[in-house]
Amino acid sequence: MQIKNNSIEKFLINSAVPILFILISSIAIPLSKFSGIYLVREIVTRLTRDTFLVLSLLIPVMAGMGINFGMVLGAMAGQIGLIFVTDWGVKGVLGLVIAMIISTPISILLGYFSGAVLNRSKGREMITAMMLALFISGIYQFFLLYLCGSIIPIKNYKLLLSRGYGIRNAINLDTAGAFDRLLRIKIRGVSVSFGTILIIVAICIFTTWFRKTKLGQNMRAVGQDMVVADSAGIKVDKTRIQAIIISTVLACYGQIIYLQNIGTINTYNGADQAALFAAAALLVGGATVSRATITNAVVGTALFHLMFIVMPMAGKNLTGSAMLGEYFRMFISYGIVTIALVLHSWKRQKDREMARVQFRVNVKALK
Repeated sequence: MQIKNNSIEKFLINSAVPILFILISSIAIPLSKFSGIYLVREIVTRLTRDTFLVLSLLIPVMAGMGINFGMVLGAMAGQIGLIFVTDWGVKGVLGLVIAMIISTPISILLGYFSGAVLNRSKGREMITAMMLALFISGIYQFFLLYLCGSIIPIKNYKLLLSRGYGIRNAINLDTAGAFDRLLRIKIRGVSVSFGTILIIVAICIFTTWFRKTKLGQNMRAVGQDMVVADSAGIKVDKTRIQAIIISTVLACYGQIIYLQNIGTINTYNGADQAALFAAAALLVGGATVSRATITNAVVGTALFHLMFIVMPMAGKNLTGSAMLGEYFRMFISYGIVTIALVLHSWKRQKDREMARVQFRVNVKALK
């Protein structure tokens, strides 16, 4: 009976964040007065738009490095690729593929640099990655604001500021919706972009396969215990850098998929929130900083964006002010990361207590 109660308690602790979001959404959906078909359409759109970015966080978690807030570096690389493709006038799927090719070496270099820095801050990777993202953001803005158009030639003057150099704050993409238009099928009034879904399925298959490879097993060993992994002959620092490089490259591709769905680039601030929202979505799905699965990513993205859809209108209908709903939505998006991290600490403490109880039970059974 004690073990059964412990199992229920463990399930509730593990699922505390998804349960909280389901409760919030179940209250907000009737208040928003949105139709079911509208909600399904919006969730499908946001799943195809954001899931790839969320999935890019899984491998560093497996390697014991927590949430990779440094994925912002990959998002910046993806935006640079899209800006150059727009300047060259390459449209459609070809333009997106070329943007990925351009941004891949940039994201690999940034990922290597990020991994090297994080190796010097073991145990504090998440806060270090946040600070690193702010540092690289300054270099990224300097590159676009002063070098593009002055030193780096930009042929399309529509992309430049009126002074003749520097990229504009917002850019319309010639490649907008290129992936989404592939195999688009309408099912009961809901447009489903199977082209983008196949890309998301591909990264899910890759992640599942990668976990079974030697490198994937090494990352899992490093994530469980770096000292034991090092004793087993695994190059811990190199493995951790490889995890961050893969995550950064995948984040680069995820940002390109995200922006082609949006259709425009917010040049200087577009990548800043990528890591926060992706991390929040992953944690909403029941993941922790030490364990995350594909299911956590997909379920979390759906729940997180369901709340994003319904909350402003629910706030407006309840209080007469949409701003209150918008404020609560932003409060939740920032607060959920804090709540999840606090719950993770609490869970680790509970796990230790439950392990001690189980140990006592086993000792009594032996007597």
